[in-house]
Amino acid sequence: MADPSSYRPKPGQIPDSPGVYKFRDEHRRVIYVGKAKSLRQRLANYFQPLTSLHPRTATMVTTAASVEWTVVATEVEALQLEYSWIKEFDPRFNVKYRDDKSYPYLAVTMNEEFPRVQVMRGAKKKGVRYFGPYGHAWAIRETVDLMLRVFPVRTCSAGVFKRSAQIGRPCLLGYIGKCAAPCVGRVTPEEHRELAEDFCDFMAGRTGAYLRRIEQQMMAAAEDMEYERAARLRDDIEALRKALEKNAIVFNDATDADLIAVAEDELEAAVQIFHVRGGRVRGQRGWVTDKVEAVDTAGLVEHALQQLYGEETGDSVPKEVLVPALPEDAEAVSGWLASRRGSNVSLRIPQRGDKKALMVTVARNAQQALALHKTKRASDLTTRSRALEEIAAALDLDSAPLRIECFDISHLQGDDVVASMVVFEDGLARKSEYRRFQIKSFEGQDDVRSMHEVISRRFRRYLAEKARTGEWVEEESQEGAEVIGAEPGGLPAAVSGEVSALQEEDGRPKRFAYPPQLLVVDGGQPQVAAAKRALDELGIDDIAVCGLAKRLEEVWVPGEDDPVVLPRSSEGLYLLQRVRDEAHRFAITYQRAKRTKRFKAGPLDAVPGLGDTRKQALIKHFGSVKKLRSATIDEICEVPGIGRKTAETLAAALAEAAPAAPAVNTATGEIIEEDDGGSTP
Repeated sequence: MADPSSYRPKPGQIPDSPGVYKFRDEHRRVIYVGKAKSLRQRLANYFQPLTSLHPRTATMVTTAASVEWTVVATEVEALQLEYSWIKEFDPRFNVKYRDDKSYPYLAVTMNEEFPRVQVMRGAKKKGVRYFGPYGHAWAIRETVDLMLRVFPVRTCSAGVFKRSAQIGRPCLLGYIGKCAAPCVGRVTPEEHRELAEDFCDFMAGRTGAYLRRIEQQMMAAAEDMEYERAARLRDDIEALRKALEKNAIVFNDATDADLIAVAEDELEAAVQIFHVRGGRVRGQRGWVTDKVEAVDTAGLVEHALQQLYGEETGDSVPKEVLVPALPEDAEAVSGWLASRRGSNVSLRIPQRGDKKALMVTVARNAQQALALHKTKRASDLTTRSRALEEIAAALDLDSAPLRIECFDISHLQGDDVVASMVVFEDGLARKSEYRRFQIKSFEGQDDVRSMHEVISRRFRRYLAEKARTGEWVEEESQEGAEVIGAEPGGLPAAVSGEVSALQEEDGRPKRFAYPPQLLVVDGGQPQVAAAKRALDELGIDDIAVCGLAKRLEEVWVPGEDDPVVLPRSSEGLYLLQRVRDEAHRFAITYQRAKRTKRFKAGPLDAVPGLGDTRKQALIKHFGSVKKLRSATIDEICEVPGIGRKTAETLAAALAEAAPAAPAVNTATGEIIEEDDGGSTP
C-alpha cells in the first residue's frame, strides 16, 4: 500500500486550468481517470488525510504510485478526453457500465450500393443507420415485415443477392412484392436508395407527412377509378399504422428525447434509458455497474451520458436529454452533447407534465432492473456457495454458515424502538423465519443496549426450546456469565418460564428452535460487543458473531481492533450486505407501522377488554367519541355486546382521559370538530 504523500506533486507544479488526470499504480497501469475544471483544486482533494477521504477514494490513492495530467483548452475537451482515456485504458477504479444484454437494433446499411434492412447487434458501424434498441429481435422482424409492403427494400444477405443476380431470378420476397428486386434490375440503384431513405425517414419519426401523402395518392387513384391501386394504397396505410401501433405514444408533439433514470445502493447502480422519437418510445436499454469509485447520482448520470453518446453523432444524439440529476458541470456536458449532435442539446431535469410522468416510469424500470440483477446474482447456486465459502474463510469459521441471522434496531428519535431478525439459509432469504421485537426493558435511544436485549431474548427462546426437547445439558458457566439459578436438568430459571409458551400442540419445532452458524448485527464494534456479551451471559459459545458497518462496508468481529476487509468484488461481502439491508428493511417497515398505529390510536384503545368489534358497535351507535363520552352508563348498556361492567369501565376510562386538543386544518386554519374518535378499524 503506497503512501500518497510519496508521489504528491508540489502545488506550484499543478496548473490551475481545465484538464484530465491519470493515476497509475506501481506497474504503470492506469487505475483511475478524471477530469477537472481546475486541476490544482481537484488534485489537492486526493491528498488529504486518508481518514477524511471516502473509503473508495482512499483505496484508490493508496493503490496508486503516481499521478499525471494533460491540460486542455476547454471543459468540453476535457470531457471528450476523459471518455477517450477511460475507453482506452479501462481503469479499475472508474465506473464502467455493462449491458445487461446485447440489444438488437434495426439497421439500414446505407454504406452499400443497395442498402439492406437487417437486425444488428454489437458495435455500430460507420455509414449504417440504426433504429432502436429493441427488447427482442422478433419485434424488429414483425415491424420490418409490415414495413416491407410499403418500402420493399432489400433484406437478403450478400450471398443470396449475388446468386439471384447470376441466375436472373429474384427470391421469394421479390415475387410477393416485399422486395423491389434490385438484384435483377427491376429498380435502379438510385430508386432503391430512395426507397431506403423513405424507410429511414419513416422509422425516424417523420410519419405524418408520409401517411398524408399516401392517403392523397389513394384518393386520387379512387377518383381516376384505379380501384386496384387505391386498394393497394389503402392496405399500405393500414400496414404502416399497425407498425406505428407497436410503439407506445407518450407525447402528442413530435418530441425527440432520451430519458435516463438511475437506481442505486451502496455497491451497485442500474441505469435505464427510454429513447423517444417522434413522440413515441422507440427503444429501451439498461446497464448495471459496480460503484468502484466514490460517485453520487450526478456522477453516475455523467458516466452514462459519456457511454451512451461517446460514439454517436448527428441525429443519434437527441435534441433533449432528461435526467434525474444534473452533472457537476452541466454546461460543459451540454456543450459536449451539442458538439456530438451538431446543434443545441437541452440537458435538464423534468419538473412537471408528461415528461415528468414518463421519467417516473423509467425510474421504476431502473429499480426493477437492479432488483432483478440482484435476484439473478443471489439465485445462482455456484455464486451462493462461493459467497458462503468466502465468509467462512474471512471469519475463520470451521464450515460455511448455512444459516445466517441478522439483527437491526430501528427507531425515530428514540420513540417506537423496535428490532428485526431476518434469516438466510443457504444464501437465500427464509421469510417464514423472520421475527420482530419491541424493546421492553427501557425507554429512549440506545442501540447497543437494545441489541443486547434482543439477542438475549432470542437466544433465551433457543435455550428454552432445547430444554423442551431434552437437548439442554448443564454446563459450567463461563467467567463473567450471568447465572440466575437453575431448574432441574440444568436450565436457568430465567429461561424455564418461557418453555410453556414455546410448545406446539402438533409437536413441530417452535419459532426459535434452530441456532444460526453466524450472527450478523447491523453496526460496528459496540453492537458486536453487545451481541457477544449477550451470548456469553447465556453460556453460548458455538455461534460466530460479526457486524457490518454500513458507511464503510467493514466487517467487525468481537475482540478485534481492526475490521476484516473483504475484497470489493467479493461475493461474500455482497451476501452480507444483502442480509444487512434486508434486516434494515424489515425493521424500518415494522417501526413505521407501529408509529402509524400509535398516531391513529384513540380514547377507546385505552379501555381494557374492548376489542375492534365492540368499538365499531359503540361508534356506530353514538356516532362519535364526543357523544359517547357524554352518555350515561344505562345508555352505553343499550349497545349490543356491552354489559354493565364493561359500560362502567368504559365510562370511567373516558372520564379520566383528558379531551384531546381540537384538530386544525393546516390549509385553512379551520378548527375541526371531533366526530369519529379516530379508533375505528
